[in-house]
Parts: sequence; C-alpha cells; structure tokens
Amino acid sequence: MAEREELANLFEKHGYTDFKWIEPKDIVVAQWVRLKCTFGCGEYGRNAACPPNVPSVEECRQFFREYSTAAAFHFHTSLENPEDRHAWSREINLGLLELEREVFLSGCHKAFLLFMDSCGICRKCTGVRGECKSPKLARPTPEAMAMDVYTTVRQYGFPIQVLKDYSETMNRYAFLMVE
Repeated sequence: MAEREELANLFEKHGYTDFKWIEPKDIVVAQWVRLKCTFGCGEYGRNAACPPNVPSVEECRQFFREYSTAAAFHFHTSLENPEDRHAWSREINLGLLELEREVFLSGCHKAFLLFMDSCGICRKCTGVRGECKSPKLARPTPEAMAMDVYTTVRQYGFPIQVLKDYSETMNRYAFLMVE
C-alpha cells in the first residue's frame, strides 16, 4: 500500500491527478479489438508500435497477467480541429514517458506504459518495428495490446462513449503497468 501512495505522489508531482489503480486481472483482452486495429485503423502497418508490429493477442493476455497492479490515467478534451488531437496526444505521451522513467527509477523495474493514442514520438514513422527511430520511447496503445478499453475502464467508473463527431469530448486512457 505504501508503494501505491508513493507512486500516487509521484503521479501528482507530474500533474497526473485523474487516475485510478486497477487490477490487471480486470483488464479485458479480446480478439475483436485486434481485428478492429487490423480492419478499422489507419495506423495498421504504418506505425512501428501498432499491429502487426506487436505481440499476438494471447501474448498480450499473458503480458497483463504478469503484473499485480496498474494505473489508468484519464485524459479528456474537445478540439475544434480534429487534427489537433495528434499534437495533444504526443505532448501527453511524452510526459507519460518521463513519468514511466521515474517510476522505473523508483524501484518498479517492470514499469511499462501504454500510450493513450498511437505512438507519435517521431513525426514520420518507419512503420517497421526493427527500423524504429526511437525504440526506447515507442510504446503501443492499449488497443494495440488487444485491450478492450471501453469495458476495462467502465469497470472502474470512468466515462467513455463512442463519439458521433469531433465536437464531443474525447475520453482517452493511458495505462502504466507497475510491479
């Protein structure tokens, strides 16, 4: 419990106050999520941290089972220009990478971040994991790891809904796996 309190203080020091501790056993991993990536996302095959450059669904399920705790971070915004979401996401993801590093240095050697949006660390992605220009910084999204984010965060009372247009408030989630 003390470790969670220390980590919560670290999160808050970085300005991340909208988070909840979740149990990795409650993370819903599903094949349909991978299929939505494969057949519904423009990042498929174009991003080195997205399918097909990530583990199989079963390997993702195993990954989550290797942790005893995780923090789910909630971010929300409304943007006039839908394309502004990429810069917004990139800024948040870079900040979360700094947090992941501090959590690691605090003694949580298995700290691993799942970005709230596609890895946009590099302005132009190679699309191939082996050719990634920033392999130490690149991270997958929860969806790339086959996580059903909707079902997972709803279990913890977080808001999330399908958006009908870009004028609606986006609710995005990043996850920090810790041990």
